Amino acid sequence: MRRRIAVVSGGLSETSSTRRLADQLAAAVEQALRERGAASEVTVLDLRERAHDITNATLTGFAAPALQADLDLVLAADGVVAATPVYSGSYTGLFKSFVDLLGQAAFEGTPVLLAATAGTARHSLAIEHAMRPLFSYLRGLTVPTGVFAASEDWGGDGDAAGALAGRVRRAADELADLVVARGPKQVVDEFAAAPSFTDLLGDLRR
Repeated sequence: MRRRIAVVSGGLSETSSTRRLADQLAAAVEQALRERGAASEVTVLDLRERAHDITNATLTGFAAPALQADLDLVLAADGVVAATPVYSGSYTGLFKSFVDLLGQAAFEGTPVLLAATAGTARHSLAIEHAMRPLFSYLRGLTVPTGVFAASEDWGGDGDAAGALAGRVRRAADELADLVVARGPKQVVDEFAAAPSFTDLLGDLRR
């Protein structure tokens, strides 16, 4: 059975470094799962494309069909990669609003790889003091290695780029190990046991 991996990219610009990092992690996780003999279906979700729907759902409690499809994909995922830009030392409001829409039980027992980007390495601890507590509260199984990328990490093929590639690979291996060890996620349909309208009408006729 294919392992379903949801990669959530919270970048706010059209060509964001967060999406670039998310794509690298998606490819690395797919490769790591393949090396472990596990087929995978990796989907990258760009929250920028759902920004208006996320705001509307936060205000009304109802998700538009496209947004609901993204929420369902994350809920059914065997593993999640969560990537966000760092603003003022923490994740963005758009990223947090999407996570809030998923509900408090969304990540229970789900392996999660944490990643973040920023213009300077001064924000490198945002994964540890902001993201990890959030997903620990939501009962996700966060992998030990968080992947942070500052502007200098994208500067060609030097030591910084090599170090980033190493972090990406290590985190992907950790996520793949957890996903394979836990097996495919069983999604429970909370409405499966509900009686049909035909049954309910039949009861009224008796």
